[in-house]
Amino acid sequence: MSKTKVSIKDIAQKAGVSTALVSYVLNGKEKESRVGQEIAIKIKQIAAELHYQPSHLAKSLRSGKTHTIGLIIADISNPFFANIARVVEDEAKRNGYTVIIGSSDENADKSRDLINVLINRQIDGFIIVSSENSEQQIHDLKDKNIPFVLLDRYFPEIPTDFVSTDHYKASYDAGTHLVKNGYKRVGMIAYDSHLFHMQERIRGYQDSLRDNKVDFQETWLKKVKINNIENGVKAAIDEMLASTQPVDAVLFATYSLAVSGLKHITKLSLKVPEDLAIVSFGQAEVFELYYCPITYLKQPIVLLGQTAVELLVKKLTNNLNEPAQILMKAELIVRASSKTKYSLST
Repeated sequence: MSKTKVSIKDIAQKAGVSTALVSYVLNGKEKESRVGQEIAIKIKQIAAELHYQPSHLAKSLRSGKTHTIGLIIADISNPFFANIARVVEDEAKRNGYTVIIGSSDENADKSRDLINVLINRQIDGFIIVSSENSEQQIHDLKDKNIPFVLLDRYFPEIPTDFVSTDHYKASYDAGTHLVKNGYKRVGMIAYDSHLFHMQERIRGYQDSLRDNKVDFQETWLKKVKINNIENGVKAAIDEMLASTQPVDAVLFATYSLAVSGLKHITKLSLKVPEDLAIVSFGQAEVFELYYCPITYLKQPIVLLGQTAVELLVKKLTNNLNEPAQILMKAELIVRASSKTKYSLST
């Protein structure tokens, strides 16, 4: 079998039409050029028979577009980001775009390197889950007029397009749920981070206690370094339980924190929720498989990813200038780990 690449000219010769006509049909412009349906079907059939593959390079040179999107996520090992990457990839493909995915591993230097590599590859735009201390990268993209949409995390002081969960409301709802279920000493384990979404989760937690007449204690809030999760979570739980007012419930600010926390809780032979009630951000199979299914905050992954792509495509095709800023609601999925405290003794 010949390995010679099939060209538009080959298709035109076999169909007995001009190369221009073949080009119109294969680029979906048969209606614009008033090509008859019969001849259009014939051209497409011949292209399929000859295994014709369009030259994306040539198309890019003509249009100045590569139809490629760069997706930078924070941590590909986290199920939330892995699932959202799949949604973005599927939605981009539906819109005629290819996605190149990179993971910053929550590192600003790696994020900057990925952005530069993808710019050199002439991607058309970015969807970015920002890492700590990456504000300047966002300013640089704005200065270079490179289209982008921030996903899940954003910087309120920088006017940009973003799609995110309402992190404050989600955390507020989780804290309120625990208090209403009878837990009066609700702790939280979060990342030691200045990122806005994490600060909003902490603020929502604190406000939920205040609004439900619970006197917040500083010892109930623990912040863990992102590069030392396992040891940090272990120490946080030990300190929370050793306090003069030990916690009876914990809200984990991320899935990764919750996994480390559940491991340590199990080692301590604590029963969930009898000894310690649990609620966590993030959804994953492990929450269902744990001996006591975990209550969690379900973020709208599909809608987040699809909307981010939709916004970016609009920017790429319509040159929209006004930033779109969208917050979506998380759903509290109640499981046994936060069962009403009053029912535990019955």
